[in-house]
Amino acid sequence: MRENRVKRRLRAGEVVVGCFIPYPSPELAEICGYLGFDFVLIDAEHGRITEESAYHMVLAAEVAGATPIVRVPFGHRQVILRYLDLGAAGVMVPQVNTPEEAVAVVEACRYHPNGRRGVAGVRAAEFGLTKPLSEYVQEANAETLVIVQIENIAAVERLEEYLAIPGIDVLFVGPNDLAQSMGYPGQPLHPEVQVVIDDIVRRVAGRIPLGTTAPTPELAQRQRERGFLMLAANTTALLTAGARGLLGAVAAKRQ
Repeated sequence: MRENRVKRRLRAGEVVVGCFIPYPSPELAEICGYLGFDFVLIDAEHGRITEESAYHMVLAAEVAGATPIVRVPFGHRQVILRYLDLGAAGVMVPQVNTPEEAVAVVEACRYHPNGRRGVAGVRAAEFGLTKPLSEYVQEANAETLVIVQIENIAAVERLEEYLAIPGIDVLFVGPNDLAQSMGYPGQPLHPEVQVVIDDIVRRVAGRIPLGTTAPTPELAQRQRERGFLMLAANTTALLTAGARGLLGAVAAKRQ
């Protein structure tokens, strides 16, 4: 299994920047890598990415030097297994709303003695051709990145219990769903939501890496200053900003 550079950098306290890709496009994954993103987040929760399309996106990200991470549709053990077996360097699991669910996620991502992931000579193991599976499972336990999403106020209320669970590499705050759970759907920047996020950072920073979304340069800078180490833009926001800038410049010339 490849060395997980994103995991190494996060453990060293460094900031990593990636991009959500909600469309089944290997080309977009490859482009994001060549642009210099540390990781690509292949979003199989929203949109129409499947295991088959994710496979090609993982390959493309690897070619371009970006760490491929899949946001799985949900935290079922067999779902996590299938995306990791493709060769994803890690998974992000949405809506992990209780510590008990977080424990199950970790167990699904790790082999014995740290978990219950099924063993096979799959692509992640280089098809069992380059080393014994006994060596691969140890590497996978060390290198696989486990990202648990905190997206509900109920999870925030039990945050200390999440911090006590071994094997979680990143707690990733999802502002949109967190806002919805607080009664502010579509308002992730609502002051009360931001107060809760500030509280999460205060309680977690320095204990485990924190991640969140950063769709604009201004928000990315703000989140970095807050203490978030894993920042994720998204292709739609980046395309929108570039297109509007170009179209606005052309429109201004026409006037």
